[in-house]
Amino acid sequence: MNQTIIRCPACGAKNRIPPEKLHLRARCGRCGSSLAGGVDGKVIELDDTRFDGFVRTAALPVVVDFYSPTCGPCRMLAPVIDDVARKFADRVLFGKIDTSRHQLTASQFNIRGVPTLLFFKQGRLVDQIVGAAPRDQIEQGIRSLL
Repeated sequence: MNQTIIRCPACGAKNRIPPEKLHLRARCGRCGSSLAGGVDGKVIELDDTRFDGFVRTAALPVVVDFYSPTCGPCRMLAPVIDDVARKFADRVLFGKIDTSRHQLTASQFNIRGVPTLLFFKQGRLVDQIVGAAPRDQIEQGIRSLL
């Protein structure tokens, strides 16, 4: 199982966090301190079974990138999303879902073209960007969530 290890900023203890729980507000197993921001700006890979729980139970606003690995614009947008995820690491969670493998979630949101970014706040869809948008437009969408 692929787990992320987050070091507690208070006591230094290493905490194993399963990928399906990275979006929750984790606490240190030793001292109980918050591990907020511990995901370190990573974009979390989602699938049809984990998507709903990720978005609904997230303690922070969520941005989800719907992509396909064979899509040229998606590949161009991926490093931009990674950079923006690091920039907003402590304020927004980022996920991505491969629409060629996980079509149920894509059809639920009527995703007809990739890349598509969906912006969620408190589990509700509040905005979307279709196409390979420039960094400024993506950051503006994120700021509107905050």
